Order: sequence, then C-alpha cells, then structure tokens
Amino acid sequence: GGKVEPGETAQQALRRELQEELGITVDRVWPWICREFTYPHARVRLRFFRVSSWRGEIVPIEHSGFAWLKVGDAPGVAPILPANGPILRALELPPLYAVSNAEENGPAAELARFEKALAQGLRLLQVRDKTLPAAQRERFAGQLMALARPCRQACVLINDDPQLARRVAAQGVHLSSTRLWQVDRRPDFDCVAASCHNAADLARAAQLGVDFAVLGPVLPTPTHPEAAGIGWAAFSHLVERSPLPVYALGGLQPGMLELARGHGSHGVALMRGWR
Repeated sequence: GGKVEPGETAQQALRRELQEELGITVDRVWPWICREFTYPHARVRLRFFRVSSWRGEIVPIEHSGFAWLKVGDAPGVAPILPANGPILRALELPPLYAVSNAEENGPAAELARFEKALAQGLRLLQVRDKTLPAAQRERFAGQLMALARPCRQACVLINDDPQLARRVAAQGVHLSSTRLWQVDRRPDFDCVAASCHNAADLARAAQLGVDFAVLGPVLPTPTHPEAAGIGWAAFSHLVERSPLPVYALGGLQPGMLELARGHGSHGVALMRGWR
C-alpha cells in the first residue's frame, strides 16, 4: 500500500505501489472495502483492493519482511493493530452466500440441495423461510445444522431469530433491514450479517459492527419482476466507501460473480440461483 499521488485514482496508486514495492504488474483487481481512521495528526482513508492476477515474480524491493499466508492463518507479526482485526476476518468470507428457499422447494428438497452444495464447498448459508410454521422452520434449521456441522468452516446464519439460532447452535444471525434499526448493539454471535437497501442501512450496519452486509435488490427478481432493482451503478456508488464487505443480492446468478466484484462487491448472495 501507499499514498495516492495528485492526479491518481486509488487503483492507479495501487498498481504503481505494487510495481515499485514488489516488482509486479497487476492484471486483475477489484475494489473491496474502505476504512477511515482518525489520528491526532491526520485522518486516513484506506481503500482496499483484491488482486487475483499479476505478472512478474514478487520481490520485496523496499521491505525485507515478506511471507505468504493462507487466509485464516495468523500473521507472523505482532502486535496486530485492532483496526486490522475486522479486515483479516473479512478475508475469510467466501464469495457465495446461499439463502434457503424451503418455502418454494419444500424442506426435504432444500436439504438435499444444501447437502450437495456443502459437499462441493459451500460454506456460508442462511436459513430464511420466514413463512414456514415455527416448528417446521426450527426442524429444518436443525437438520441443516446437522448437515453443515461436519463441514470445516461452514457457517449457518438464522434470519431474524436469535433465539432459534441459539437453540440449533447456529454460528450467527442475519438481521433484516427492519431489525437492523431495532437492536441497540451487535447480537452476541460469532457471525452477524445484515440486509441493507440504502446508504443509511449500510451506515447503521457498520455502526453495529456486523461482519458483512447484503445490498439489493440489484436486478429484478422472480418474486418482484416489476421492480427494476437499484442497478450496478447505484450498487457501486453505495459500497464505494463501505468499511464492511458487501454481498450483492437480487436477480443474480453464480456466473455474475466477477461482474459483482468489479462493482465493489465481496461476492453474491443467492436464493434461487445457487446449486
């Protein structure tokens, strides 16, 4: 990283710094998150990008300390600044967030869909299905937890029901945009997400310190085909300065992941489109 010079965009500065400091030419990069810090001497805005492809051999030109780390590994340096903690956790979030649709598919078929997807590497799941009878929803959530528990790093969130999440030992909760404004603190779970529809929702999610947000609908959905969605331009504008990883939601397919990333999304959240 480094400072943005006059006349540069943040991405241009990134490319220059990586060339100067590591000797590589970036081929593929997308915007990720933006965090601001206020110090006694200055206010600093850090824009983070994710680089997936480059040319050249990485050589530490300006710094002697350099090491490759797998996502989730503890950095071999200390102390880790508190501001870096959320960033390291955010790197562990997978690109796909699968939302349940047992209301349409039926619980048995939906469990079979999740079982297949978990075997193929799905690791971030949400139990939605708010219109299912309470007992049936709890049974479905418990059965899904039984499928997910043996899968390393699988994370199941329950939509808007912290009591149910605790009863089935889920890893977290997903707050609706309504509940987002009703709670006065982050719920006490390992992972907390929030649905957002506008800039105010995103700011509230960041204030509560949730792990990630879902923003949409980006495109028209089968349930609301008359609604145009906010579109990619508005999505990109809304997430441009978000300190949280944001998943795009609404009318999307898995093949749209690169498109979503190009507009600042961490990944895609799908209800009907995942397999």
